[in-house]
Amino acid sequence: MVAKKVMGYAGATHTIPDVHSITTADLLVALRKGIADFNAKPTHLVFLAIIYPILMVIFARTAAGYDFLPLVFPIIAGSTLLGPFAACCMYVLSRRREQGLEVSWMNCFDVLKSPSILPIAMIGVILGAIFLMWLAVAQGIYAYYFGDAMPESIAAFAGQVFTTSSGWSLIIFGSVMGFLFSVVVLTISVVSIPMLLDRRVDWMTAIMASIRSVMANPKTMAIWGIIVAGSLIIGALPLFVGLVVVMPILGHATWHLYRMVIVH
Repeated sequence: MVAKKVMGYAGATHTIPDVHSITTADLLVALRKGIADFNAKPTHLVFLAIIYPILMVIFARTAAGYDFLPLVFPIIAGSTLLGPFAACCMYVLSRRREQGLEVSWMNCFDVLKSPSILPIAMIGVILGAIFLMWLAVAQGIYAYYFGDAMPESIAAFAGQVFTTSSGWSLIIFGSVMGFLFSVVVLTISVVSIPMLLDRRVDWMTAIMASIRSVMANPKTMAIWGIIVAGSLIIGALPLFVGLVVVMPILGHATWHLYRMVIVH
């Protein structure tokens, strides 16, 4: 492919790099390398310190008033939309290990020293905006099927959702909308943040490179999205404990996926 030019901030390279075609086998290689990175320097305690305080706040707010119940699942599920930004520290650790440098969990904070911290923050703002849009859509879907009436208890809410036709319509339509939001996030972020940590480029160039990567590998990237979603669901089943392992591994694997798909 012929590299293109886009506008960006001064001092950055604005050339969108070419991309490789990758296969499912490459995804498995990326996952194996991600697991190897995690085993070399486990960072589950970092994610434990992030995930559980957030969950405690959500559950405490739910216990204080059942009006918050309709948003609990959208918040937990939608938090994956922020995953590419949250995985910044994993990209840093994988990059250091790749370069043969010493790796410590303290290196997670190296992202704050990156010359691309502002473009990274910009993509973080975009992902945050998408997350808020998802919550607004989820709330709107609930209001469409159940109006303004709030559930009287957790049991009543569960019955409302799982034993009525409106509840199943909400689940199906909500899942479709969540899927669309996930596709957007995957498309703009699958390689953009790793690229910003690796190269001096502007945020628009990084996003365009991510879009190009997905367009060049639609089936493979779709499989990657399924792997990510499935892994997060499995990790969340045992009271979210599995996420402290699944999320770092996916972060490390995403770095290696970036290395495979972007021409260097």
